[in-house]
Amino acid sequence: MRPPAILLHGFAGTPAVWDRVLAAWPDPARPVAIALPGHGPAPTEAPRDWRDALDQTRAHIEAAGGAGVPVIGYSLGARLALGLWARGDVPAAVLVSVNPGLDDALRAARRADDAAWAALLRDQGTAAFVARWEAQPLFASQRDADPAEVARRRAARAGLDARGLAGCLEAMGLAAMPDYRDRLSAAPSTVHLLVGDRDAKFRALGEALAAAAPGLRVEVVAGSGHDPTLDAPVPTAAALARALARVAA
Repeated sequence: MRPPAILLHGFAGTPAVWDRVLAAWPDPARPVAIALPGHGPAPTEAPRDWRDALDQTRAHIEAAGGAGVPVIGYSLGARLALGLWARGDVPAAVLVSVNPGLDDALRAARRADDAAWAALLRDQGTAAFVARWEAQPLFASQRDADPAEVARRRAARAGLDARGLAGCLEAMGLAAMPDYRDRLSAAPSTVHLLVGDRDAKFRALGEALAAAAPGLRVEVVAGSGHDPTLDAPVPTAAALARALARVAA
């Protein structure tokens, strides 16, 4: 039987980041979480470019029995879900903490930033990268999250291939992705946005998108920062189930 949806994790994550959300899922039929391209133990080959990343993600979805079902993605997973939806590979998408695209004037700076992270991965390995990555202000709310869950995720990240992750930053980073903002404003009924109330940057992004497309809904998860799957898994499960019912109707 087909799952009701496919779950895509964020950068340097694993399918296990959805475990607590799935444990709180309000319906008997639960989504299925899959691994993103380039995210695995050594050696792992990253996609060649954004289009290849979408092609590989679609193949992973189909292999999991999810052909023709909505996709729920977080962060990088949300950007991939958006890309798949925009080219008609999936019928609907629920996007958690998504950045829909950059102005061209900002791409060079973002590409340089991603290149610096990729160099850190290649030169110092995954453990050093994770320590710096988690220290970003974007993830400040994780200081209030369950320490055992934070440690579990950190250990899982440490097992990922550093060179594969570096390649993912170059092929799948925000600078490599098209700007999907106009596409979102044109057909909002099969897309739903989810953001944390403590994530000021992405809450503003979501609200700006919804203001430009009145039919596009954005739901705010109380008590959460950038990663609602970590900060508030129970209310996130309920919010995602509601969103899924809306976009799949």
